Amino acid sequence: MNANVGTIDRALRVALGIILIGLTVSGAIGVWGWIGVVPLATGIFRFCPAYSLLGLNTCKRD
Repeated sequence: MNANVGTIDRALRVALGIILIGLTVSGAIGVWGWIGVVPLATGIFRFCPAYSLLGLNTCKRD
């Protein structure tokens, strides 16, 4: 698994994941908010399976 999620992309994914999970825990939105686990995990691990399938990469190239 090579990293394919860049810095800005990673920050946005983690923020979105935390916001969705927080809203679900507080009861502001329904159980569908647990989908926030997906962007949170892809941001933490810096790997997105969908990016691999589509051939995308937002990491800087050396």
